[in-house]
Amino acid sequence: MIQSMTGYGKAEKQFDNKNISVELRSLNSKSLDLNTRLPYHLKEIENQLKKTIGEALVRGKVDLSLHIENTNLSNAKTINVNTVNQYIDQLSQIHEGDRFELLKVAMRLPDVLKTDLEDLNDLEVVAIKDLLKIALEHLNSHRLDEGKTLEIEFLKRLEALSNLLAQAEEIDPERTQRVSDKLKDNLNELKVEIDQNRFEQELIYYLEKYDITEEKVRLKTHIDYFKETLDASVSSGKKLAFIAQEMGREINTIGSKANHAALQKVVVQMKDELEKIKEQLLNVL
Repeated sequence: MIQSMTGYGKAEKQFDNKNISVELRSLNSKSLDLNTRLPYHLKEIENQLKKTIGEALVRGKVDLSLHIENTNLSNAKTINVNTVNQYIDQLSQIHEGDRFELLKVAMRLPDVLKTDLEDLNDLEVVAIKDLLKIALEHLNSHRLDEGKTLEIEFLKRLEALSNLLAQAEEIDPERTQRVSDKLKDNLNELKVEIDQNRFEQELIYYLEKYDITEEKVRLKTHIDYFKETLDASVSSGKKLAFIAQEMGREINTIGSKANHAALQKVVVQMKDELEKIKEQLLNVL
């Protein structure tokens, strides 16, 4: 089971003539990068909210938005009369105009409307924390759904890698024989007497330098281990990235030893499939 770092969660409820809304968005990041947008009077509980998010999400670039809207129309917003009158007096000194026209200008200036927010109380804090937990559940559910999509993509790429590895195994015997035949032909063209036993020893030594048996076995092991990690109970993007890195090492070594056009072509295709895996791993938790 893997989780994506991309997710979205939202929860809202009516509480004491207020509409409270908690919204979470997350994207990929190497560590937990948390940004919050809270009403000023909620700053005192900001660290508590961050701690809850950190324990639930671990990694990702996370944005928390918390909005509180007063639904009681009678006191939701009031006009700051003193501020309006001061604006009108100052405007009249700049331009002599109808007071109603100056009023329309003044009403568009800052601090004309004020919101009467009550002090934060314990019940409201509990409501906010409950909503945050619900939003986190929704976000994690979204991450799981995205993870399932990623898993399908990974399995598709791993299957392609396994098929390419099978092609490499088919090519390898013919490649080895071609290298051996080429060396013998070159010696025959020299038309000199050679020690056959010594030649066989040197040939074995030469072929061992180009042998890719160990690399093929390790690559297959890494592919199987990648699949096992996908099925693990805990998502581990860093572990998968390490396995992919080791797969890349084996593929590069096979390429350096190939000395064969068809095998080199297979190696290029392997690298392409692995690169697609690495790109998607950036989104895995």
